[in-house]
Amino acid sequence: MTILPLSGRSALVTGGAGGIGAAVVRELASLGAKVTIADLTATEDLAAEVKGDSWQLDLSDTAALEELSLDFDILVNNAGIQRVAPLEEYDPAVFRKIHTLMLEVPFLLIRSVLPQMYGKGWGRIINISSVHGLRASAFKSAYVSAKHGLEGLSKVTALEGGPHGVTSNCVNPGYVRTPLVESQIADQAVAHGIPEDEVLAKVMLTESAIKRLVEPQEVASLVAWLAGPKAGMVTGASYTMDGGWSAK
Repeated sequence: MTILPLSGRSALVTGGAGGIGAAVVRELASLGAKVTIADLTATEDLAAEVKGDSWQLDLSDTAALEELSLDFDILVNNAGIQRVAPLEEYDPAVFRKIHTLMLEVPFLLIRSVLPQMYGKGWGRIINISSVHGLRASAFKSAYVSAKHGLEGLSKVTALEGGPHGVTSNCVNPGYVRTPLVESQIADQAVAHGIPEDEVLAKVMLTESAIKRLVEPQEVASLVAWLAGPKAGMVTGASYTMDGGWSAK
């Protein structure tokens, strides 16, 4: 009998209903993990498909998260949103919402899983960051600053978790073929003053050496490796999957 590399492990994936999150859910499950899918929308069908659990919740309700004590071996912080607008027009409420969901929530979830991970002497924290965690783009002040903050949080977690067998890393894709990216095209066209059909070539892929979008399954494969037994000495790192964007 073949023993899968994540057999006996439990995983929590936020924003797991679609896009990168759903790809990660399927990949971890295929390697033997019992996956809980946390999302604002119901995910019973996906949970049934992977023989996992669905946890429908509003992650922006941070007060509820403060009291959680969670028991998972693997935490994938993936939930995120985007808003494209010039700084002088950026809605402060949206700015705060993005920081809450993409920085404060990962902090609260990491805080909630670490005691159990420490007790087992094993854990994997994987933060879905972005090339925008390492580089900036115009009109994305909230997203870029939240992802930069997530990078720092991940590194602090690596330093504190290392002596307890817990690793913490970031995965940094470029533009991924997801509804989140597709929904930006109209806003990007307005912000840059170009037609929508020119956004992909003139904005999204202009910095990449490989001129295509990243596929969600490609991101999921890297997440799965970081979650597995062969990545025990990999921590405090940021793994780019951006077609060469950050090589400049």
